[in-house]
Amino acid sequence: MYVARIPNRGSPPAILLRESYREGGKVKNRTLANLSHWPEHKVDALSRALKGRPPTLELSQAFEITRSLPHGHVAAVLGTAEKLDIAELIDPTPSRRRDLVMALLIATVIAPDSKLAIARGLRTQTATSSLGEVLNVSGCDEDDLYAAMDWALARKERIEDTLAARHLANGTLVLYDVSSAAFEGRSCPLGAIGYARDGVKGRRQIVYGLLCTTAGVPIAIEVFDGNTADPKTLATQIRKLTTRFGLSRIAVVGDRGMLTSARITEELRPAGLDWLSALRADQIKALVEADALQLSLFDEHNLLAITHPDYPGERLIGCRNPDLAAQRAGKRRELLAATEKELNTIAAAVRRDKRPLRGKDKIALRVGKVINKYKVAKHFTLQITEEAFTFARNEQPIAAEAALDGIYVLRTSLPADTLTDDDVILRYKGLEDVERFFRTLNSELDVRPIRHRLADRVRAHMFLRMLSYYLSWHMKQALAPILFHDHDKPAAAAKRTDPVAPAQRSDLALHKAARKRTNEGVPVHSFTSLLAHLATLCANHIQPTADMPAFTMLTSPTPLQRQAFDLLAVSHRHGYT
Repeated sequence: MYVARIPNRGSPPAILLRESYREGGKVKNRTLANLSHWPEHKVDALSRALKGRPPTLELSQAFEITRSLPHGHVAAVLGTAEKLDIAELIDPTPSRRRDLVMALLIATVIAPDSKLAIARGLRTQTATSSLGEVLNVSGCDEDDLYAAMDWALARKERIEDTLAARHLANGTLVLYDVSSAAFEGRSCPLGAIGYARDGVKGRRQIVYGLLCTTAGVPIAIEVFDGNTADPKTLATQIRKLTTRFGLSRIAVVGDRGMLTSARITEELRPAGLDWLSALRADQIKALVEADALQLSLFDEHNLLAITHPDYPGERLIGCRNPDLAAQRAGKRRELLAATEKELNTIAAAVRRDKRPLRGKDKIALRVGKVINKYKVAKHFTLQITEEAFTFARNEQPIAAEAALDGIYVLRTSLPADTLTDDDVILRYKGLEDVERFFRTLNSELDVRPIRHRLADRVRAHMFLRMLSYYLSWHMKQALAPILFHDHDKPAAAAKRTDPVAPAQRSDLALHKAARKRTNEGVPVHSFTSLLAHLATLCANHIQPTADMPAFTMLTSPTPLQRQAFDLLAVSHRHGYT
């Protein structure tokens, strides 16, 4: 049987279903049905079936997308990691565990989560990105990741030594600061209640200290018990710098709570290290009372150098920041007003006619609950009797404290020919880069709450978070033109005519932040939102319906995605080339 199209003059051709047969040695045809009224696609399907050919499919039916995995963010982070030789840094020998550690680092930059969630995101059945497939770890589970963490921790010292060799040298400055991270559970020996530097109070926590370069590149991290005081963490860092890193001429930059006089005398001086820190408020007050620091000089200058016998061999640099002075004055007014409001409530309770508050002990108990709430008890005088309560501001200590608003004194052992007064101030303000690391851990990298029970797992957790930050730090530097980051640092530095004044942003950065677009009209992103946009570039697994092999096809990048990959100098096809 076959379909025949018979010409019909002046009309559409007749479509007939015909049959060929042989009779008396001759081939004859007969019509079985008139198909002229059939739609064309049915006629075509019947004709192809009679010829033994597969039916014609629409283009949308010719292929099936069996899986679509977000890939752009994986390509960006993994490509950057390879440019930085992160795999070689972890271990020179390729191995499955090295690949698992790489997966942990990249997953943390992309979407930080628990090890269980990361394992599910890597596995073939539950993959949330192409990461597991690209690194060939799509068969892993959470136990594999825990084993990889333990394996990486055993290499921590060698990795930190390599980072130090990359970024530190004799004659440079090293920033050091500590923070804390809240803890889940009660069984980890490192967890303890202590001073909550991250603002999460009343929870068990760990303390961790970071060494980084003056540019903010992380070098080494150390985890301590949650109730460890800042100065107690310094000794291990000194041994790390001098013994493991082999540095003999280096200056440690730390805040006044870290580099105390006792730590300088007992640890830094004997180790032969220099330092850059600041004096505490009581030490500044002592200089003023001894007339070694004359506040009237700040009427003409915001910066002055002094010496004092209590600080032999050190340079003291007094600074006055008018903006900081205004901030502190405003905060003091608010705290005094808030304290007065609560004290007035108590005074009214004592004076009321109906059921007044009576008894010296009872009144004192109520006053005691609020007087230290805002840390300004020293600025009030109190009079409490059995039947009365009065209070007043103590103007003399208030005025004495106000006179020191915005004034801070830096101390350093570095001579002026090594570091000028202006550079001393700018290098001390470089501690903001360490604070940026802490903020990133608590926001983008989601370091808390910590859910590990074993001390070494906690150490491994923090160490891998540091390596993830190392990755994201370098990515942010490269992507700065399309991020809200200031990518014209020389212009920003030129606008800062006074080193004491707050840091300035370049005109390009201000323009970018105001318009939310670059000069080229490209939307400006945060690092997190840019990664989310890159993730829309997918690896599409396609299975043709015909007898053809399956293949993977990547989504074409958008103009913004192309620019991002160009800035990173990596290919969006990374992993599928």
